Amino acid sequence: MSEQEFTKVCKEKVVEYTNKHIDKTDNTFIDKSNVYIVWQCKTLQNNKALLSTTLIDGMYYEVTYNGDKKELYLDAYKKFENVKYDF
Repeated sequence: MSEQEFTKVCKEKVVEYTNKHIDKTDNTFIDKSNVYIVWQCKTLQNNKALLSTTLIDGMYYEVTYNGDKKELYLDAYKKFENVKYDF
């Protein structure tokens, strides 16, 4: 899978997942323009990307493509807090 194709699929899957799980009372839906890639990597036939959306919901997404099995996985995470530690 090319980088452009993987990026397109990642954004589509995040849009699908987000719109399916968003609070229906918010009457809010997103499209691909609301999704951005934070980090992306291709190693051999495998791809991985970390994505987020413009929504202020603390969610981020990890999409992995296993080129051997031709399978795509989406993991959805919620950020609960950011704690600073001084050393």
